[in-house]
Amino acid sequence: MKELELIRLYYYFCECNDKELALYCQRFSPNSCPSNEKLTDAELLTIYFYCRRFENKHLKSEIHDYADRYLRSWFPDLPAYATFNVRLNNLGNCLPYLANRILNKIHVFEYQHVENSISLIDSMPIMLCSGKRKGKVAPELSEKSFCSTKGVYYYGVKLHTIAFYRKGKLPLPEYLLLTSAAENDLEAIRPVLTNLVNRAIFADKAYANKPLNQDLLNNANTFIYTPTKLIKGETIFTRNFKKAADSLFSTAVSTVRQPIEGLFNWLIEKTNLQKASKVRATKGLILHVFGAIVTALLNWI
Repeated sequence: MKELELIRLYYYFCECNDKELALYCQRFSPNSCPSNEKLTDAELLTIYFYCRRFENKHLKSEIHDYADRYLRSWFPDLPAYATFNVRLNNLGNCLPYLANRILNKIHVFEYQHVENSISLIDSMPIMLCSGKRKGKVAPELSEKSFCSTKGVYYYGVKLHTIAFYRKGKLPLPEYLLLTSAAENDLEAIRPVLTNLVNRAIFADKAYANKPLNQDLLNNANTFIYTPTKLIKGETIFTRNFKKAADSLFSTAVSTVRQPIEGLFNWLIEKTNLQKASKVRATKGLILHVFGAIVTALLNWI
């Protein structure tokens, strides 16, 4: 019953707020407090994630409209949309910590089912607008870049993911990192790679780097497997000689790392994460990205 899910979510967010979540969304100035404080932060999060998780409503306007129509008996002090929107945006900064809390809880129950020696790495573009337009939203985060998968230029950010491989299941995220779209994939996750010990990492060609691979192998017993890249200056005879072996190796690597593409497709299907054209501010972008991540993670608990 959905009523039980609503109650369960409310109790969970009350517990999170009492323990640590309130530390990341405190308001230290009286001028920053919305005029309507009758609705608590825990109730606000409950409305937001209940509508996203169980009613497939992902725009804030859709969520407020649904809550006003069908949840008014549960939340009689629901504010007007303008106040609802401002308060949700102000809660955006606590969502990365909420996502981390849920992820740690998932790891406790799912760790026995993962291949903790195999990791998958990839990134997903989150598009604010097409490259034909001048991006003006969240300029401190978003930049122009090219998405080779879709073959388009866009303004936006990237969600980098390192996940545990699980045979026959979606990978289990281990690290999630948000950067500008223009940042190089390898450079974005390079600081995290030193924490991965005794791993076999499968990634695409963007992560191929021989010096880094050698350093990881010597210091952490970790190696990054990527599809074979053409070597500049190599003769046609040598390329043809190695073509069959390189093709088989590249296919094997791509087969192992394919589930992380499935993870991104699942995220997009469940939360509409990739399209952020309705976002109008940095706070809204943080809410859009990490709100989608938390919504997806709630499927696991």
